[in-house]
Amino acid sequence: MLSIGDLSKRTGVKVPTIRYYEQMGLLEAAERSEGNQRRYEKTDLERLAFIRHARDLGLDIPAIRELIALSEHPTEPCADADRIAADHLSAVREKIEKLKRLEHELERIVSQCDGGHSIGDCHVIRALSDHGLCKSEH
Repeated sequence: MLSIGDLSKRTGVKVPTIRYYEQMGLLEAAERSEGNQRRYEKTDLERLAFIRHARDLGLDIPAIRELIALSEHPTEPCADADRIAADHLSAVREKIEKLKRLEHELERIVSQCDGGHSIGDCHVIRALSDHGLCKSEH
């Protein structure tokens, strides 16, 4: 049996986050000791490591909840798990494209300002004040 502190150390998940995952139903409510301390099994450690890795990959709570439910049926086809991962990959790619557009626009804005002007003539300040000065949508 592991204490919540041990579980936290072994997974790198903070204690309040572990409590939150319990509250959200991602982790089963822990058994309690006679002193009312939470006690966790190896399966809880594995589940928390799964959740941590999924969160590190940017998956949201509903997706993780669905993946956990799917993992409880190991003989079923994995099409739904594949769909969840593919949908997330698509969303990540969209975010990357948006970040690239932001990067290019910021590079353009910064390149037009040498820092030698007064704030009243600063291109950065003007560009931030007037979206119409942007070259593209971002």
